[in-house]
Amino acid sequence: MSQAPRRPWGIVCLALAVLALWPARAAASHPQPPDIPAKAWLLIDADDHTRLAAHDPDTSRAMASTTKLMTAYLSLRELPLKKMLTAPAYHPIPGESLLGLEPGERMTVRDLLYGLLLPSGNDAAVTLADGVAGSTDAFVGQMNKAARRLGLDETSYANPIGLDAPGNYSSPRDLANLALTLRHNALFRRIVNTPQITLHSGEHPRTIENHNDLVITHPWVNGVKTGYTPDAGNVLVASGTQKGVTLLSVVMGAPGIPVRDADTLRLLDYGFSLYSTRQAVRPGEQLASARVPNADASVPLEARGGLSATVRRGQNIDVTVHAPKSIEAPIHRGQKVGVAKATLAGEPVGSVPVVAGRGEKPTPATSPVADVDDVLPGPRVVVWIICVGLVAIVILIGTALARRPG
Repeated sequence: MSQAPRRPWGIVCLALAVLALWPARAAASHPQPPDIPAKAWLLIDADDHTRLAAHDPDTSRAMASTTKLMTAYLSLRELPLKKMLTAPAYHPIPGESLLGLEPGERMTVRDLLYGLLLPSGNDAAVTLADGVAGSTDAFVGQMNKAARRLGLDETSYANPIGLDAPGNYSSPRDLANLALTLRHNALFRRIVNTPQITLHSGEHPRTIENHNDLVITHPWVNGVKTGYTPDAGNVLVASGTQKGVTLLSVVMGAPGIPVRDADTLRLLDYGFSLYSTRQAVRPGEQLASARVPNADASVPLEARGGLSATVRRGQNIDVTVHAPKSIEAPIHRGQKVGVAKATLAGEPVGSVPVVAGRGEKPTPATSPVADVDDVLPGPRVVVWIICVGLVAIVILIGTALARRPG
């Protein structure tokens, strides 16, 4: 009795497994923005300001101590860093963040900025406000004028500190734009990336720590500012750099500090997953060719070395070769003849020399002597002509002698 043919169940099961895993693999290759519990958030590329992910980024909300970003902006613009400012009397409510300045104590603007941005000192904020404008009220007026000038249309200031007030609010978009503006200042970048520092310009040394714990626990996080009030919840504007890319995130209205920090890390991790290093030019790759008219040939033009760049998903690197289309021989292999330039979104990312991939010599020129030799007959022909001529002469002489009268 013959057996029925076996069905390839193993192959069928493997195919079904592959089909079942295919959506998961596709999803893994196209990561999705995280779903985080904060009320509003935003993630952008700090270089080209591309929005990578967002939830309700344009709604104004209480912003807590991220208000101090504008206090820092005006102080950096208006005050010499070495100037000594005198702390006014300040009467905090319980729970406020303070640098611990005594009324009448003097401190440099530089140290006050550290006290403003690291421990979020409210007394440092009012000292800087008085130093810029002479009074807190006048300074708030300058804050709102600066907001309009910078295009922060969803932002209003009621104090230089960030205490809850009806007129003190901003949006993730505006906070991100202000932070990006501040990041152009080297001192600001240094301050917000400092885990701990000792200040010496006051009446006694003060060692202060950054309230942004992510700067301490994750070395690639390099800023920017924390905040908390009952109305605002937990707020964090953060920046981080990996793969040569800097991203900036804003989280507003998180229910707690651990959640705020976890939300920030998830946003930044998602953002960096969108970037990869891509090779735009391979070493020795032929990029073009050039004619060599005086050798009746052409030579390949190759890259001397490679060129790579970090690109975001969906971006392309454009390579332009700047080299002549025609080159005169002699040409040596490896001779530089041009350059290849790579751009990403219109911005230069690097260049590499372009060299001749093969040597060429000029075709030998034809000499005039050779041309004459080609026209003249060869030696055997010359001998034959001479002989024929001699015979003809003998015949002519013989004929002439035969005709003479006897």
